[in-house]
Amino acid sequence: MSDSSIEQPTQPLIEHLLELRRRLVWTVCGIVLCFLCLMPFAQDLYSFAAKPLMASLPDNTSMIATDVIAPFFVPVKVTLMAAFLVSLPHTLYQMWAFVAPALYQNEKRLITPLVLSSLILFAVGMAFAYFLVFPVIFQFLAGVTPVGVNMATDIDKYLSFILGMFVAFGMTFEVPVVVVLLAKMGIVSTEQLKSARPYVIVGAFVVAAIVTPPDVISQILLAVPLVVLYEAGIWFSRFIRSKEQSDTDDNPPQPPATTA
Repeated sequence: MSDSSIEQPTQPLIEHLLELRRRLVWTVCGIVLCFLCLMPFAQDLYSFAAKPLMASLPDNTSMIATDVIAPFFVPVKVTLMAAFLVSLPHTLYQMWAFVAPALYQNEKRLITPLVLSSLILFAVGMAFAYFLVFPVIFQFLAGVTPVGVNMATDIDKYLSFILGMFVAFGMTFEVPVVVVLLAKMGIVSTEQLKSARPYVIVGAFVVAAIVTPPDVISQILLAVPLVVLYEAGIWFSRFIRSKEQSDTDDNPPQPPATTA
């Protein structure tokens, strides 16, 4: 057996690894470029991120920094998060360019709207948390602060809190995409999704109780959108199924040609 016949099967794997490395490098370069462009606005970005809490703090009260380097690194972390979000379309494109050659044409038609809708829904979830949920949560926390206690939150812990909430609400708003994908792949049917509705409602409130602070309003603000988005996923999956059925009726499969 010659050396060329032994090395031939490993060549495609090496090519895939080289392509993966190239896509990862481009992804990192996109994030770094956005980070460098946003770095001069680091303080403004942090002020924007801290605005929901600052608006709820009592007069003559501000956040504190218990770590020596926190006043520098926390705005940098916020800027890095913003750079990741700004460069996310470029990152998704690099992922798409890597996996697209291995997909069939019908899979490509499915992946493109799913990726775009995932990106939009994640951004909507973050905006929902920032503009609607955060003011409610911080107003509640400021209202239950005991008399004689100064509500002075550490900026690093505040950043960790809002990042966790952003991820939680962003992932929650991905529910329609998950439901449609499961239905499209044939893992579950529309009838099964409908029958699981009571369990989803209970699970939504359980997840909301774990993720959000222990107040009823913020839990409802997470659980209700989760249930509504689940219903939206059922509607979209039923719409896609009916559209596919209509296309099949309009273009029935042709029988194979027979030879005389």
